[in-house]
Amino acid sequence: MDANDTAVVKVVASEAEAQIVCGLLESAGLECSYRDTEALDSLLEEFTPAGPREVVVLKSDLAAAQALLAEAED
Repeated sequence: MDANDTAVVKVVASEAEAQIVCGLLESAGLECSYRDTEALDSLLEEFTPAGPREVVVLKSDLAAAQALLAEAED
């Protein structure tokens, strides 16, 4: 997935939550991945794998991904 073709669909609190969200999106046929956020969450962020993650999808799938996640939250 090329970073120029992606958009952030959701920011979650942890890698485990990002995996769950990606699993939901992938089960609907949407390509997704996650990455560290740019926001500094703690002073130890550089030394630990914990912290918030951005879940990204292809820009062309953004509306469908947002709708799916909104439906899942209801």
